[in-house]
Amino acid sequence: LDGLLRARAHELSGILNGVDAAVWDPATDALLPARYTADDLAGKARCRSALRRELGLTAKADGPLYCVVSRLTEQKGLHLVLQALPALLAGGGQFALLGSGDAGLEAAFRDAAAATPDAVAVRLGYDEAFAHRLIAGSDVILVPSHYEPCGLTQLYGLKYGTLPLVRRVGGLADTVADTRLETLDTDATGFVFEEFSAAALERTLQRVHALHRRPAEWRRVRARGMAQDFGWARAAADYLALYRGLMPM
Repeated sequence: LDGLLRARAHELSGILNGVDAAVWDPATDALLPARYTADDLAGKARCRSALRRELGLTAKADGPLYCVVSRLTEQKGLHLVLQALPALLAGGGQFALLGSGDAGLEAAFRDAAAATPDAVAVRLGYDEAFAHRLIAGSDVILVPSHYEPCGLTQLYGLKYGTLPLVRRVGGLADTVADTRLETLDTDATGFVFEEFSAAALERTLQRVHALHRRPAEWRRVRARGMAQDFGWARAAADYLALYRGLMPM
C-alpha cells in the first residue's frame, strides 16, 4: 500500500503508540530486582548486575550491554545484528536476546551464544517478566528494522534509560533523535542509522562505544530519553483532537 498511502498523504494522520505507565515504569515496576528513576539510577545498576548473573555474562565489561526483545524475522533486521555481532563484541560489548521466530535466525543466535557464553546470551520464546528485567538491565536496545509502522520496544527503552539504537524508518524515526555532536546538548535520545546494512549498523555501534566511554555525556542523553513523554495520555489527546477535527461544525 506504500504508493497509495503516499498519494493520499494529505488525507492521513499519524498517531504514535502509547506506553502503559501502569505496566512499564521503572519507578514502580514490581518485576524488576530494583526500581529506579531518572534522578536516582542506582537501581538500574543493580538491575544490570542481576541480569548479568542471571544470564551468566561476565560481570565486568568494557562496553555496553545490548539487548533485543523481538520477533526473529527479516523485517526486524535481526540478520544485521548477527552480522554486526563480532564488531559489537570486539568493542567490549555484551549481547542478550529474547525472542522467537525464523528457525534459521534462532539457530544462528543459539550458535553465537554457545560460542561466547560469557558475552552472548539467548532465550528463545517470550517471557513478559524477563522482558522487563532485560530492558531494565541493559544499556542499549537494538531495533534495526527494515520497516516499522511505529513500534513499542524503542519507547520502553527510552522509559527505562536503555538507549535505543534504531534504523531511521517509520515510527522509529519519529521517536528517537540521533546522538551527534550538534545534537548532544539539544535533543539526542539514542542512535539512528540510515542504510539497511550490517556495515551501517557497525558504524553506529562505534558511535555507541565512543559515547559510552564518556559517562557524563552518556548520562545526559539517557536522562533526556527518560524525560520523553510517550504515555497513553498524550496519544489519547491526539486521537481526541483528530476526532474533533473530523466532526462537522
